[in-house]
Amino acid sequence: MGMLKEFKDFAMKGNLVDMAIAFVMGGAFGKVVSAFIDGLIMPLVGMIQGKDFSNLYFGLTEKTKEAAAAGVSLDKAKELGAVFAYGKFLSVTIEFLIIALVMFFVVKAMNKMKKDVPAEAPPTPEDVVLLREIRDSLKK
Repeated sequence: MGMLKEFKDFAMKGNLVDMAIAFVMGGAFGKVVSAFIDGLIMPLVGMIQGKDFSNLYFGLTEKTKEAAAAGVSLDKAKELGAVFAYGKFLSVTIEFLIIALVMFFVVKAMNKMKKDVPAEAPPTPEDVVLLREIRDSLKK
């Protein structure tokens, strides 16, 4: 019974609950950013480039090099042999940079709010209080 209470106390600590909420919110935010990148950013990049960004690859065998030159999709090129698919990597890298930038601004805003709160003065040490009392009693 004691171990169950100890686990409950551990699990309900503020920092642990805050961290769990942060993980859930981070996962949800990651999905939002993924949808933003895949639905809005990559189609614009693809429009500029003239092809689907997720289908970018280099062929590593003769068959896949020919497929890349002919504009064959990534899925079909993978069936032909080894490919170096860099389009998805670039997409995930852009996604990471956006998440990192947003997290930077969130932390910066939180730090700014923390600075605005004045710090409480630490309590006067007991020996100083005692010396003040002695001083005041000697003045009388």
